Amino acid sequence: MKNEAPETKQTYPSVALIGGGYWGKNLVRNFSELKALAAICDRRKESLSQFSEDYPDIPARTFEEILDDPAIPAVAIATPAETHGRFVREALLAGKDVFVEKPLCLSVEEGEDLVALAREKERILMVGHLLWYHPAVLKLKSLIDNGDLGRIQYIYSNRLNLGKIRQEENILWSFAPHDISVILGLLDESPDTIQAQGGNYLHPRISDVTVSLLSFPSGVKAHIFVSWLHPFKEQKLIVVGDRKMAVFDDMEKKDKLLLYPHSIEWLNHIPVPNKAEAQSVSFEAEEPLLTECRHFLESVQTRTAPRTDGEEGLRVLRVLKACQEALDPNTQAALPFSQASARLRPGYTAHETAHIDGDVEIGEGTRIWHFSHIMKGSKLGKACKIGQNVVLGPKAIIGDNVKIQNNVSVYEGVTLEDDVFCGPSMVFTNVFNPRSEIPRMDALKPTRVKRGATLGANCTVLCGLTLGAYAFVGAGAVVTEDVPDYALVVGNPGRVAGWMCRCGVKLGFKKDEAECGECGRGYRKVGDEVEAVEASG
Repeated sequence: MKNEAPETKQTYPSVALIGGGYWGKNLVRNFSELKALAAICDRRKESLSQFSEDYPDIPARTFEEILDDPAIPAVAIATPAETHGRFVREALLAGKDVFVEKPLCLSVEEGEDLVALAREKERILMVGHLLWYHPAVLKLKSLIDNGDLGRIQYIYSNRLNLGKIRQEENILWSFAPHDISVILGLLDESPDTIQAQGGNYLHPRISDVTVSLLSFPSGVKAHIFVSWLHPFKEQKLIVVGDRKMAVFDDMEKKDKLLLYPHSIEWLNHIPVPNKAEAQSVSFEAEEPLLTECRHFLESVQTRTAPRTDGEEGLRVLRVLKACQEALDPNTQAALPFSQASARLRPGYTAHETAHIDGDVEIGEGTRIWHFSHIMKGSKLGKACKIGQNVVLGPKAIIGDNVKIQNNVSVYEGVTLEDDVFCGPSMVFTNVFNPRSEIPRMDALKPTRVKRGATLGANCTVLCGLTLGAYAFVGAGAVVTEDVPDYALVVGNPGRVAGWMCRCGVKLGFKKDEAECGECGRGYRKVGDEVEAVEASG
């Protein structure tokens, strides 16, 4: 497949490449052809020497120099997988848009933190799931969505080779992310159970061969066979529908995507296959990596989410984790969020026991646990985490990145702004003088909890109050009056017992000024309130 730079004189943002090794050199080539490569960072002198010969106009710079350079808005990370999380975090904190090769990182928890950090910093985060930039895969997705294959029954993929053998991650984490990413996207759902087997032949603790079986709520099953102990290279994906079967073979020079219109007839209660000639599917060819690099640069330029954004990378991480857990003998791993009642689109995830009324709005990346009820008219923002046995609404208003722990009810009239934390079993009221025999829904008093506030376990917030930004209500406290920004409230009735930094550390004031010993933010007292001091310079 010929790699040609676009004929147009499109000007792209500058990007620096972090890690110019086995795969990084391919990124160097493509970003350079797109006239976007501003710097290369690699710790190996021999690699830098070779890059200097091949790309004399591209300087070698340290990671710190790149992060400090405002003229470089984006970085592409192609370092070993075990370092992805650290490099992605540092780049996001420095305000850079980030492209990172698969996997996003090596743990779900770190992945969740990185996605949340990218959202907080309003930065682009893209994961290098290359197959979603392959024209054959995009064509296959179109065929499935248009019903050409009929009802999908079964998918299997093989990704096999002799080497490149790694020691920082096993074959599952090295090879399978591509196939998991494609299968999840083709089906638009996640598996609810996973089984896996593997073999460790070269190293006692590193799997060289794995086979994973994914079972989906829709009834589809998929298996993924990966190995770096195979006599030849094979990259093949087969999708079996009840009308046609599709074969994507990336090793073929020609006819990479074929359709087989085979059919099954039943004669005397016996299924009889009727084989048909393969049909070649045409598509416009371009090197997928060039398309992927251009897509990242366009996302940086337009501020639109890439096709394989951090959320997509996180979904793949969750499946990888479940596959890894299932590698233990006689183990079947269940994902923490069964998708039986919530498909990947429109973007949130709900356990099958959760009940979601009609006429609700739920933001992308929000997760809802067991036995929770989202009532009509409620609005939940992006990336919220709703615990077990939570009731929201009706008409509750929840901002972005809100965490509501188990056994909390957020009634009508309560508004939680972005980044609010509600501890387990804390209580909101919405009527000041309730009586069972006297309806008082027309006497609701609104309660507002401002951005970043924390409400401790078992605390109670009486209705009609406003809790200030980044206020901190201690466990068991009873809040009976408005709470200022940054105030620490404890006791019954609640009283202001101190002041808290935005990062959640108690402040110590000297002459009405304080600096957080944890994060360095500054504050000053103004009368009975505290306000943040903007950093100078």
